[in-house]
Amino acid sequence: MAVLSWKHHTLIQSLLERGPLTEQEFHSIFAAITDLNPGTHQGKFNDYLLKINRELSYVQLDLRACRDPYDGRIYYGVVNNVSDEQSKLGTKYSVPQVAFFKAIVEAIAQDVTAEGCISNLDVLNIKLENQVLNSSGSQSQDGSHGIPAAFRNFTMSQKEKTLDQLVKDKWLCYTEDDNIGVGVRSVLDLRGWFNNAGVPSCEVCNEAGLKAKLCPNEGCTVRIHQYCLKKIFSQKGAIVCPGCDTQWQYQPPKAEPVELEDEETEPMQSQPSSRLAPSQSSLRSKRKRQRLSRNDDANTVGDTKRVTRSSAHLR
Repeated sequence: MAVLSWKHHTLIQSLLERGPLTEQEFHSIFAAITDLNPGTHQGKFNDYLLKINRELSYVQLDLRACRDPYDGRIYYGVVNNVSDEQSKLGTKYSVPQVAFFKAIVEAIAQDVTAEGCISNLDVLNIKLENQVLNSSGSQSQDGSHGIPAAFRNFTMSQKEKTLDQLVKDKWLCYTEDDNIGVGVRSVLDLRGWFNNAGVPSCEVCNEAGLKAKLCPNEGCTVRIHQYCLKKIFSQKGAIVCPGCDTQWQYQPPKAEPVELEDEETEPMQSQPSSRLAPSQSSLRSKRKRQRLSRNDDANTVGDTKRVTRSSAHLR
């Protein structure tokens, strides 16, 4: 077994302490530790990562890189390769919180429009009871049998606090239009889950097409990430769908995604709410004022439903 040096340990510790880091951040740490620029010493950089992963494999961990599906930036992070009851003991989240997170990710993954997000209203209106029923497949006559009290009593306030924490820990993220998307930590850690759940992969990079452009032909299931399309069109000028030969049109995005982590040092604070979910406008206003004060006024609306090209269910 090869012995890791303090330089390897520092790289691992930086990811464990800070969570997923952008390529620029991770490269800066590597350069500060080794006095080597990863851009001009790519071989040395790869050797460090290879040696680290050989040692991490003994404890079922892996140092991985991924692209953020919303802006295409590369991130590095350390993930757990084991998913069993014992590994669940290592999380700080409670069982209802994990179920809440799972419901959010499932809703995003099953959206066949590949928007890569779910509205704040839909998130806060999620019923954890459905997670129990989906796994058991049955319920009692009164609909309460087998549903843990912690699930039934998971309040709106608890959902808001959990959502804030999941965003802070990079399991989830806020998109540029104030919806909820998957965070880079989920992209790193749930790669196998997305594949098993049947999420179509991008035809260019073969990663899960959670946030992607659909083929113009509605009968075709091909998806390509926006940043992959940009790269292809910059090289070729025009492309045809690899699945049905339909010509693709490329329109550059109007604005770059909002980088909340660059603007905040504290997690999002949710405003007080009634039993009904707050409106989209109040949530957007809250984000703008969160560093100044908490907003005490919240508008409420009734339940809403998302409209998609069709519906699908994860197996």
